[in-house]
Amino acid sequence: MYDLAIIGGGINGVGIARDAAGRGLKVLLVERDDLASYTSSASTKLVHGGLRYLEHYEFNLVRKALKEREVLLRAAPHIIWPMRFVLPVDEGMRPAWLLRLGLFLYDHLGGRDILPGTKSLNLLKDHRGDPLQKRLKKGFAYSDCWVEDARLVSLTARDAANHGAEIQTRAECIGLDRAHDHWTLRIQQDGETNSEQAKVLVNAAGPWVDPVTSLYDRGSNVAKLRLVKGSHIVIKRKYDGDHSYIFQNKDGRIIFAIPYEGEHTLIGTTDEPWSYAEGPAEISSGEIDYLCAAASEYFDAPVSPDDIEWTYSGVRPLFDDHSRSAATVTRDFVFDYDKENGAPVLSIFGGKITTYRVLALQAMRTLSDALDIDGDDWTKKAHLPGGDFAPDGFDALVDQYAARWDFIDRTVLHRLVRAYGTDTATMLRDVESSADLGKYFGAGLYAIEIRWLIDHEFARTAEDVLWRRSKLGLHMSKAEQEAVASWFDQQHKTAKANLALS
Repeated sequence: MYDLAIIGGGINGVGIARDAAGRGLKVLLVERDDLASYTSSASTKLVHGGLRYLEHYEFNLVRKALKEREVLLRAAPHIIWPMRFVLPVDEGMRPAWLLRLGLFLYDHLGGRDILPGTKSLNLLKDHRGDPLQKRLKKGFAYSDCWVEDARLVSLTARDAANHGAEIQTRAECIGLDRAHDHWTLRIQQDGETNSEQAKVLVNAAGPWVDPVTSLYDRGSNVAKLRLVKGSHIVIKRKYDGDHSYIFQNKDGRIIFAIPYEGEHTLIGTTDEPWSYAEGPAEISSGEIDYLCAAASEYFDAPVSPDDIEWTYSGVRPLFDDHSRSAATVTRDFVFDYDKENGAPVLSIFGGKITTYRVLALQAMRTLSDALDIDGDDWTKKAHLPGGDFAPDGFDALVDQYAARWDFIDRTVLHRLVRAYGTDTATMLRDVESSADLGKYFGAGLYAIEIRWLIDHEFARTAEDVLWRRSKLGLHMSKAEQEAVASWFDQQHKTAKANLALS
């Protein structure tokens, strides 16, 4: 009997699993596919307060998110780091005084110890104005953070497992039976169906919260989700520098242009209604045209569909507050807690990557009576795996490891420290020469890293490694990607053969 069963391996589910397991609870998390397969790997990759939410009067959400920026930065400085954002002032859009007022609130609502405040810019003299059209004379620079979103999910899941949680991927919950004091989950995994029991259920299935609810509440036909698709395009690097841009659109929305994977620029996002009938979320030609046109309004050199090297799309599972526009639907999380009709169940709607830790804490406080726990905030000062170094200590860590493993290309070592932080030393502990790294696949990927991801981060396929635990797929040829897939196929065949022999 588990204390807590969680359905959904996105950021909300793994965050709750981590917080609960750290309190000594017996936790089971089941995910139908890979961790972060959908929404949590398809974000704009930001830990931010949400500047535009201020004009929708979501002050509580912005304050909550702003406070979390530096908490997460300290917890995982390898995958989260500060970034400056340039906001040009454009005639016909929000006036300069309004932007400055919003940025003043942004600087002071949540407090800052690490991140610098807002500065005014003369875009005709500052180098950050060079890529922009010359009509843009004035702007502002403010701070937020970048995050490797899918890695945040896998590291949070790993920390949950380190605290005793059972994390099952490729495990689909196909049935739920509710008794007065416990739940029974029917779980299909690797062609077999098993049953597990738990005192409390958390439905953190993201876009599939409503379908999961229908597994036990068969009479429910009230949809509480508003599903909104957000798409991004990735083009060749558009400008020099490690800063980002935030552009205002004529429709009142904003888009970001962000340095991505060294050689690229990420542009997004959109807000389009989505339904289950559409199948997997994919960018539409209309979204491509929208993003290209919006970026071209600001960049001196236009962005065209021919520049696109990759796209990705995700579905935001927003709570349906019946707003007329998708852009104004609340991005804050909403709980639906039912303990009156049998064993307790907590359903999670909405939420943001930035506030996932607060969401998990609030979930524990909501469930404190049912699980007989206190509501202390133990995760606030806890590091995620590999993050036990100072936020300004990244370069020193790279130097330290470069001296120890001087036969590894520094570019490769830099990427490893960005991905694994201090766990890089654990991964390379027995490496004394290049031969110990194992087979080389291209783009700095060796077999030793793949094995680490299998053993420690729940990776089971080439896609898990190349497009979620990393974005090395962007840097590899088709043949190199196929070599990684073949390696996994051979590992699976060997494992099956060994199982048959045993």
